[in-house]
Amino acid sequence: MRHKLAGIFLLCFVALSFTSGKMDVAVVVDDPLNAPDRFAQRNWVDSVFQSLSSEERLGQLFMVAAYSNKDQKHIDEISQLVKDENLGGLIFFQGGPDRQARLTNYYQALAKTPLFIAMDAEWGISMRLDSVPDFPRAMTLGAIQNSDLIYDMGAEMARQFKELGMHINFAPVVDVNSNPENPVIGFRAFGENKKAVAQRAVAYMKGLQDNGVIANAKHFPGHGDTESDSHYSLPLIKHAEKRIWDIDLYPYQELFRENLMSVMVAHLNIPSLDNNGQTPTSLSKKVVTDLLQKRMNFQGLIFTDALNMRGVTQSHKPGEVDVEALLAGNDILLYSQDVPKAKALIKQAVESGKISQEEVDRRIRKILRAKYKVGLHDYKPIKTHGLVERLNTPKTEEIREKLYSEAITVASNKGELLPFKQLDLKRFASLTIGGEGKNFQQSLSKYSKFDHFEIEKAASESAHYNLMKQLEDYDVVVVGLMGVTNSPKRAFGIAPGDVALLRKLEQRQKVVTVLFGNAYASRFIEGLGNVVFAYENNDMTQKLSPQVLFGARPGMGILPVSVSPTFSYGVGGYMEGLRRLAYGTPESVGMNSQTLNEIDEVVEKAIKMQATPGANVLVVKDGKVVFERSYGQLEYKNSPKVNSETLYDLASITKVLATTQAVMFLHSRGELDMDKTLGDYLPELKGTNKEDLVLKDVMAHEAGLKAFIPHYVKTVQSGQWRPEYYQASAAPGFSRPVSNDMYAVDGLRDSIWNWTVESDLLPKSGGKNRYVYSDLTMYFMQAVVEKIVNQPLDQFLEQNFYAPLGLYTMTFNPFNKMSLDNIAPTEDDVAFRKRQVRGYVHDPGAAMYGGVAGHAGLFGRANDLAVMMQMMLNEGYYGDVSLLKSGTVSQFTKRQSNQSRRGWGWDKPEPEAGRGGSAGDLAPKSTFGHTGFTGTCVWADPKNDLIYVFLSNRVYPDAENKKLLSANIRTDIHDIIYKAMAKN
Repeated sequence: MRHKLAGIFLLCFVALSFTSGKMDVAVVVDDPLNAPDRFAQRNWVDSVFQSLSSEERLGQLFMVAAYSNKDQKHIDEISQLVKDENLGGLIFFQGGPDRQARLTNYYQALAKTPLFIAMDAEWGISMRLDSVPDFPRAMTLGAIQNSDLIYDMGAEMARQFKELGMHINFAPVVDVNSNPENPVIGFRAFGENKKAVAQRAVAYMKGLQDNGVIANAKHFPGHGDTESDSHYSLPLIKHAEKRIWDIDLYPYQELFRENLMSVMVAHLNIPSLDNNGQTPTSLSKKVVTDLLQKRMNFQGLIFTDALNMRGVTQSHKPGEVDVEALLAGNDILLYSQDVPKAKALIKQAVESGKISQEEVDRRIRKILRAKYKVGLHDYKPIKTHGLVERLNTPKTEEIREKLYSEAITVASNKGELLPFKQLDLKRFASLTIGGEGKNFQQSLSKYSKFDHFEIEKAASESAHYNLMKQLEDYDVVVVGLMGVTNSPKRAFGIAPGDVALLRKLEQRQKVVTVLFGNAYASRFIEGLGNVVFAYENNDMTQKLSPQVLFGARPGMGILPVSVSPTFSYGVGGYMEGLRRLAYGTPESVGMNSQTLNEIDEVVEKAIKMQATPGANVLVVKDGKVVFERSYGQLEYKNSPKVNSETLYDLASITKVLATTQAVMFLHSRGELDMDKTLGDYLPELKGTNKEDLVLKDVMAHEAGLKAFIPHYVKTVQSGQWRPEYYQASAAPGFSRPVSNDMYAVDGLRDSIWNWTVESDLLPKSGGKNRYVYSDLTMYFMQAVVEKIVNQPLDQFLEQNFYAPLGLYTMTFNPFNKMSLDNIAPTEDDVAFRKRQVRGYVHDPGAAMYGGVAGHAGLFGRANDLAVMMQMMLNEGYYGDVSLLKSGTVSQFTKRQSNQSRRGWGWDKPEPEAGRGGSAGDLAPKSTFGHTGFTGTCVWADPKNDLIYVFLSNRVYPDAENKKLLSANIRTDIHDIIYKAMAKN
């Protein structure tokens, strides 16, 4: 562990001795405070102690339960106890953070002595309060191999505790859960290996205590091997004392060495430690005093477990149980049910000589010293304004992401199916059983095309039969097994019929089962070939699990318990990733969330000024999507909202993510030479003015080609379609769709090609061709590619790029492949097509060309563009696919001449600041990308491993709307992204 305990906590030296087969631990304790603090502490304790009556002093021994979701009667009862009994503290249970904070301020104002405020928050304050996210349960943490992450979690919990004015967390659970049938510990324990439990418990404890919150190890001396729940009965543990020392007490010894500040004693019956009938350990002097304090020499605070639990109440009445617990050696009586009665009985115990007044006073002073250490000598009310926001910081999410991610365990991987490879050769389906799996499905769909199915838990045989029929044509079925419970007596909620369904599916196709819940449930799926443990079912695990399945993240978790022969302790370990895009928080890659949030204001401004009806913005840093937001609607009024799946017409981004990709592919394999001419590859250009144009000049827009040719003008007359070119319905000879209910003559593509070839070149300047950005560039490069590969461009790209990369929504002519409902419309084309354009390419020339043109026609979602650009940043690699040879990317994306900023096909920032350009001012010169006429852009920065995607339909309903450009919307967002890196 890299962290050292801060100086405010105990320092101890541990000496071990073995006597008669038993381990005794001697601890020499020094006061950790320097002299001034030691004197200040002593003075404060003495002052408070002397200011209290004997009755008020006794109140410090009690901690009662408080809620922030109960009525005024409850508040009045707690208030009365605080005032009349001078309570030592409150343990808060269910409610909300703002309500609890206000109540805490109120109760503290009533208290004569500042109150300890505690919470049983094993997986964070969300265990008790609404409006805050969970941290992982202990079993999930047990799967994590990096203990530093658990320390970070403890530190973040401590920060949240202090925001809420709390001082004690009744965590960590350090029970060694050696019994799978344990009904109360189970997922609350780190696992079954004592050393692993101790290591994680120490990290958790230090995270809390280094940051000013008292940790509390429980349930002493060990609740890990029980088959009953002390909330409802008194569990019996039959192990010999030597075994208890060796297993159950081992984590406590390690924690004591690291200066644990408090312990909770459980309600257990352990005859080997106390053979006096059925005395609960919490009421046993042999356990609390002789074992814990004398033999193990623990000098921190000792709490009882809750005194309302049946483990003690079945044999002792309220008030009486408090006295017995005090006599046993406990310092703080937790969840006391009758404080006035307990006080009276304690007085009687003192008077009768069962316990001395000096001993009672010693414990009260001990409690006051602990209060001083957590700052209660300088108590300040909680600031309630903005509390929920302070509890839910980007740092909180970063820690949660890392914890849940590193816990995911690939427990069985038959035939090395995982991570998934050769995506174009697999047909995927997902099946969620017994729960809501929307996030799981959406995350899977980011990596490949999935058809999604759902079924209720324990569905009928007929439902299973119908499902089997629906799934029979899929190669791989990814199953999310949800609805898992924590009850071993009820098979953890696993229905036998559902398991039978999985076994039948596995007999005929590849099945991967992700268990979203208690790992002990895996005993019921023993024998399945591919099983992944997510340990819990929440939004985070549903988003992260697919990332492991597809190699966006490595599989790093280990199973912390033994469940069955296959699923035994330690399986898992490390499954290497494939460098596909991951998805996470900005802070996890060193970016600032608050700065990135400024993008919202810029896009909302664009929508408000009607620069575009909606947009998608995506940012990738270090191979991780850290910002992905949708804004506005597909149209301005009465329209569906934009979402992450919305498909946009990419316009001229087609040049770089379609045609240029094919050119790079062929060039890297030696099949295309950029120093050759168009005539070398296209014999039909012999004798034309295009014959001698060199490919590298063409790709740099320095070949003298016109910017564009409005071919559609030749096919209309007086604003109407010429009948020899178009008809309103498909007919023999008119089979090429240009838009809905508009079909072009079959030979129109040839006509456009001929018109393009016959076009004039621009006049030279100084004997050289001038730089003119030209659509014609890509007409010719498309022809070159198709001549070499002997295949249409769209088919070549689909087979070699898009399908292998899992980009099933990156496509040409989406109107005939998917629903129009989630495709953003473009222009209301009044000049040419006489209708709204949706699902057909906006560019008239590309539409006339059949929708597949080198300069326009490609559609995609933001995630598709991110994948393509990440492949570029990976030097041609992505997942298990190698598309471009080393050096090709840098060769094509570098500035090619001093005439312009351009690479080969690619756009770049202006070489000199202040000259404008399409990229943000802060983008380094190594950046490359492109913009699109419809209101799109994509940029990649190899220096910072950064990608920026902006998609919109600013041309809806009028292509003359240039507000997006004039307001610098895209470039302003680009600059915000760089500021977000600088601010972190």
